Amino acid sequence: MLRFARVLRGAGLPIGPGRVQDALRAAAAVGLERRGDLYWALHAVLVSRAEHHPLFDEAFRILWRVPDPLPGSVASLLGSALAAALEERNVSRRLADALGRSLANRRSPEPRAASPRLEVEARLAWSDREALRRKDFEQMSAAELREAEEAITAMRLPVADVPARRMHPDPRGGRIDLRATLRASLRAGQASIPLRWRSPRPRPPSIVALCDVSGSMARYARMLLRFMHALTSSRERVHSFTFGTRLTNVTRQLRHRDADAALAAVGRAVRDWEGGTRIGASLRDFNLRWSRRVLAQGAVVLLVSDGLDRDDARGLGEETERLRRSCRRLIWLNPLLRYQGFEPRAAGVRAMLPHVDDFRPVHNLESLEQLVAAMTTPALTPPPARAPAPGRRRGATRSRAGWARRPRA
Repeated sequence: MLRFARVLRGAGLPIGPGRVQDALRAAAAVGLERRGDLYWALHAVLVSRAEHHPLFDEAFRILWRVPDPLPGSVASLLGSALAAALEERNVSRRLADALGRSLANRRSPEPRAASPRLEVEARLAWSDREALRRKDFEQMSAAELREAEEAITAMRLPVADVPARRMHPDPRGGRIDLRATLRASLRAGQASIPLRWRSPRPRPPSIVALCDVSGSMARYARMLLRFMHALTSSRERVHSFTFGTRLTNVTRQLRHRDADAALAAVGRAVRDWEGGTRIGASLRDFNLRWSRRVLAQGAVVLLVSDGLDRDDARGLGEETERLRRSCRRLIWLNPLLRYQGFEPRAAGVRAMLPHVDDFRPVHNLESLEQLVAAMTTPALTPPPARAPAPGRRRGATRSRAGWARRPRA
């Protein structure tokens, strides 16, 4: 039990001596005869957040099934080899590192002769920041995840402003401000009528994130939610939603200043974490209940999902098309794009792909930085006004000087 608690603590779970004592009492209460009873008894004591469930499940599956017949010297030699083997078996990097350290610490201490301590002052001429930027979130250790979370917290999203409906005075504007012009003409007298101009007031667009928290996306959901927390802390009009089998609004939870407290509140609010995936039903719920509230005035939607729908993509294409028509830009972030041989073979991917504006990977820090760069491109600026087709309209045309009659052919 102590070894199991040390491995979980090395993988990043907040387990102290008190929880270890509670785990011992829980194991004594349910006994060791039935494996399922022991699993859920320890799960109730040692797991406090939804994102810790995969690590607990993998550690329990490995440590409570394989015996430990190896002596300490052999285990110390096989520590790195076991970590590599666990990584090949699709075990998370955090758990593999924790198991490797656990095996290395079990060797018997050997007396060593006292040797003089040599202190060397050295300065590193390289940095592992570049390797961390390109490393997959799923393969990061606990220390690397903390560094990645700090880097995500420092990110900023300077999205270009878009014109709003409200107008403000502008000497270079394209529309005449009638009220201001009349007031100026009263002061100037009958000799002249000074024109006053106005233009749409620019404002940053709202950001709406729809994050998939199903079983296939749980390892990336925490990092994406931390990214949305960074956006919520630095910008206004940011709305965040999670969906698995149902849609949950977590905007209020992510407004907490502390990122860890915000994610803990999200874990308590989301009931379908690591469940199934019903993308079509979740998008239908969002379009019916929330689209008119949060997609006004040129919102940008970030859809974070792998496109694997449990309902065989029924109605998914129609709901994605409706979502695209309601927003200014729809960006689909899919972690499966990290594979070079990715092909849209799933029914959900084929149904959603024709209706998105941008299809991007999201699996490491570099992909998030590229997302920030893509959202600051001129694609968010309003398109230029289209000139009227010749011969389609034969009435009067409006120019900056006023109304002018179009000459007849």
